[in-house]
Amino acid sequence: MDNREVINDVLVHLFNEILQLEEEAIITSEYKDISNNDMHIIEAIGLGGGNMSSIAAKLHITVGSLTTSMNGLVKKGYAERSRSEKDRRVVYIHLTGKGRRAFHHHAEFHHKMTDAVLDSLSEEELSVLVKALDSLSVFFRKYGE
Repeated sequence: MDNREVINDVLVHLFNEILQLEEEAIITSEYKDISNNDMHIIEAIGLGGGNMSSIAAKLHITVGSLTTSMNGLVKKGYAERSRSEKDRRVVYIHLTGKGRRAFHHHAEFHHKMTDAVLDSLSEEELSVLVKALDSLSVFFRKYGE
C-alpha cells in the first residue's frame, strides 16, 4: 500500500473505532437511556448552558433538530429549558445535576484517551502528531465550504 492508502485506511478505521469505543465507554448502565449523540449534545450544552441557537451552532445542526433531541433530554432529566425574561422567543438550556454528571463522565473518557496518547509519545512525536492533526482539522473545516 502507498502512503495515501495507508493514511486513508488509518483515518477511516480510527474514526469508526473511536465512535465504537466512545459509545461502549460512556453509555454505561447509568446512562443507558441516552445515545452517543445525546451525550455530545450534553457536551455542547456544557456546564454553562446557553441558548438554543448557540448550542445548535456549536453542533452544526438546525435549532429544529436540536429541539427534537432536547425534548428527550428534558424528559429524561438531563437538561432543562427556561425562557428569557427580556425576549420570550429566546430559550436557554442548562444541564441538571444528572446532566452535569453525564458531562463529567463523557469528559473523563476524553481525558483518558488524550492521556494515553500523551503518555506514549516523545515530545518530538507529539509535535508531529499535533501538526498532522491540525492540518486534518483545517482540511475538514474547509471541506464543506
